[in-house]
Amino acid sequence: MLKDFKPVLGILLRFIIIYLVLLFAYQFYLNGSKDFGLDPFSRIIANQVNAVQNVLNYPSALYDDVKNEQVWFYVKEQYVTRMVEGCNAISVMILFVSFIFAFYKGSKTFVFVGASLVILYIMNLLRIVGLNVVMAEHKEYGKMFHDFVFPAAIYGSVVVLWLIWIKFFALKHESA
Repeated sequence: MLKDFKPVLGILLRFIIIYLVLLFAYQFYLNGSKDFGLDPFSRIIANQVNAVQNVLNYPSALYDDVKNEQVWFYVKEQYVTRMVEGCNAISVMILFVSFIFAFYKGSKTFVFVGASLVILYIMNLLRIVGLNVVMAEHKEYGKMFHDFVFPAAIYGSVVVLWLIWIKFFALKHESA
């Protein structure tokens, strides 16, 4: 009976191992930057969000709050949101990568993961810009957009990419 479940167990074991390795590596990275405020990757995203907002005619600046490991977005002469480590979508990307590599299909796995991470990075950047614009223009909708609309956008993107991977790559039979 266990023989019937061997492929599924293999995929599940691969997923768990990859997820844990990436999660521990990320935690190691975070622990190494703890004394300097917001981690470097999140700071890069905050700077890029700030630049995009300025291009979109939403005059923006960043305020460092090193002690609390966050950066505040100052948009249109008001503090609208703060960037913390959880806003960088790394945990979402770790989950995504673990799932894709659980269904490993050779070199195309690396290409798909690379392209997908670029898409997820851009989606996350636009998510934060969108939240800052909503908070600057319609603060009364801020909680709804933060808690529901924008998480749905980022997680929805992950699900769509997973479905693309499964339908067009993982389950596609190679013709010899």
